[in-house]
Amino acid sequence: MRELYEYILDLIRSGKRGALATIVHQAGSSPRGLGAQMVIMEDGKILGSVGGGTLEADVIKGAREVMREGVPRRMEFFLRGEDVADSDMICGGDVEVLLEPLKEGFADLYNRLKEIKERDEKGLLFTLLPGDGSEGGKGLFVPKGEGVSLLPSRVHSLLEGFLSSHPELWQRRDPFPLSVEGFQFFVEPIFVEPTLYIFGAGHIAQQIAPLAKMADFRVVVLDDRDDFATPERFPEADQVLVQDFEGLASKVKVGEEDYLVIVTRGHLHDYTVLRQFLRSGAKYIGMIGSRKKRDAIYRRLRQEGFSEEEISRVHAPIGLDIGAETPQEIAISIVAELIAVRRKGEAPFRS
Repeated sequence: MRELYEYILDLIRSGKRGALATIVHQAGSSPRGLGAQMVIMEDGKILGSVGGGTLEADVIKGAREVMREGVPRRMEFFLRGEDVADSDMICGGDVEVLLEPLKEGFADLYNRLKEIKERDEKGLLFTLLPGDGSEGGKGLFVPKGEGVSLLPSRVHSLLEGFLSSHPELWQRRDPFPLSVEGFQFFVEPIFVEPTLYIFGAGHIAQQIAPLAKMADFRVVVLDDRDDFATPERFPEADQVLVQDFEGLASKVKVGEEDYLVIVTRGHLHDYTVLRQFLRSGAKYIGMIGSRKKRDAIYRRLRQEGFSEEEISRVHAPIGLDIGAETPQEIAISIVAELIAVRRKGEAPFRS
């Protein structure tokens, strides 16, 4: 998401015309879900996707008109198989796409969004949908500090009051539509990206880090070797730490939305890390290695008093069963499993 904000910001600052397409309503089957976004430039270049096929072609055509007119527009689509790229997967559904011209006045808003993501802060981005005489607008609200509002003052005040009486909205993580006193909004939560802790800085970790970063994880790499745990080896990582594996639990505070991938250089280190975090609140714990190694570690854990329920949390062997062999393939299988857990709460076709 940060990449999208930076792209929009660069586009606005360059003085070039562009438009932002966002799926603000989705029912039935569609190739992309609520909140999917795409930036369209006047030369036809795009970033992101709202579904491909004729749907996307029509959106791009509509975006060119929005750029010329400078006014947002809503487009409705009633999908059939031939309307989208993955036609064999689509039974039919309804999609509404909001097209917004990217104006110079949006620069402060997207700069603030970028800052929030960089600082791991929360926010709610409200988009007033055009209609009934309204040309729309955007407002960024944050729990603490300054937001940015491009909304009519009456609408902004209305949302301030609504948020004060609905604090639960700050906990939302998925985009959602909202109606407040006759005004229709599309709301995009800005939240702290889940942190992926990679224990071990070997060749597999080097492949995992950039993939996980592309999938919007905050990436922290830890190893006890200072010649392995370096920013030069992990340029995409948010943090690279040199730490002894023993005693890590007192230094690494794992939250309920965090993911742990254990890919150290040996059986003993994997065991040392796993036993410290097995009772943590981590959303995902995965450990690399064969079933033989896994079973040996599990026997030691049982001897130390860990329950079967606790041990069953571990994804081991780690990654989805795609027949991966090379470090690159193994990394893909691991990050795919992380995404499956984040999106669905479970990993399909486990190895």
